[in-house]
Amino acid sequence: MIKHPLAKALTLSLGVAAGSAMADNLMERANSMFEPIPKYPPVIDGNELTQAKVELGKMLFFEPRLSSSHLISCNTCHNVGLGGDDELPTSIGHGWQKGPRNSPTVFNAVFNAAQFWDGRAADLAEQAKGPVQAGVEMSSTPDRVVATLKSMPEYIERFEDAFPGQENPVTFDNMAVAIEAYEATLITPEAPFDKYLRGDTSALNESEKEGLALFMDRGCTACHSGVNLGGQSYHPFGLVAKPGAEILPEGDKGRFSVTETASDEYVFRASPLRNIELTAPYFHSGAVWSLEEAVAVMGTAQLGTELNDDEVKSIVAFLKTLTGNVPEVTYPVLPPSTANTPKPVDMIP
Repeated sequence: MIKHPLAKALTLSLGVAAGSAMADNLMERANSMFEPIPKYPPVIDGNELTQAKVELGKMLFFEPRLSSSHLISCNTCHNVGLGGDDELPTSIGHGWQKGPRNSPTVFNAVFNAAQFWDGRAADLAEQAKGPVQAGVEMSSTPDRVVATLKSMPEYIERFEDAFPGQENPVTFDNMAVAIEAYEATLITPEAPFDKYLRGDTSALNESEKEGLALFMDRGCTACHSGVNLGGQSYHPFGLVAKPGAEILPEGDKGRFSVTETASDEYVFRASPLRNIELTAPYFHSGAVWSLEEAVAVMGTAQLGTELNDDEVKSIVAFLKTLTGNVPEVTYPVLPPSTANTPKPVDMIP
């Protein structure tokens, strides 16, 4: 027992100093592995984010007439009111068909190295073209899309404003570029974790800091680091132990369908973890609805570690600090169809 006042004060002072050093070390480690979401959209090579282009892209993002049924828009599967996805295991498309994979969030997608679970699209513009043409999604064609847009005078004017100097601005490629410009603005800054990375030690509580330390110590950062905590690299799902077929369907071989390389079987892009509490269900199969279960699955499948309940709770507490300020979006008023607008195709033949 310490009785001398000076010795007691010195002990307390050393304890406070040690705690401060540990806190500083945790923040320093975090800043070496992660980056905060910027407050403004990033610069995109070859696609200047002008107001005219972003406004056009927003209209196209919500435009259901890009689909042959006039029913499905980008927002159908990437709903900006539902965390940027559709909260379904796999999305529903043309003819009420189920898509093969869970819909990734559109929020912060601009920070991903590539798009789709298998990374088959290099950027958001290339990604925007895929669902429009996919028979299981919007089931349209580039020619039909261009005919639809050219049938409405307001769209012609807006394409001319967004792509000045082009002789024929209403094109399928420009549609995709405009959508990319709008989607680049769908970022979610100012999450508690962003504030912590910028030096606010009070932005995370003790449980959340413990979860952050576990996240780094257990090796989660091998796949989930950088500004988006993922979305940058490809990894086998089931690196240590393959999960069951309900989570990892045998028929979906991931990146193998893109590269046709045997080593890419069941390889997927590491999921970005920003706003993860808003984007259930989880994994490319959409088979897991609980974030706690998803963390436990990743522990055994990817790390070969069976996390205990307290560890799972702490990591989940940290993951919830990745929820940023979701952009407020006003639904745009779209131009009316004209006599020349292609008529909708029945969803059910």
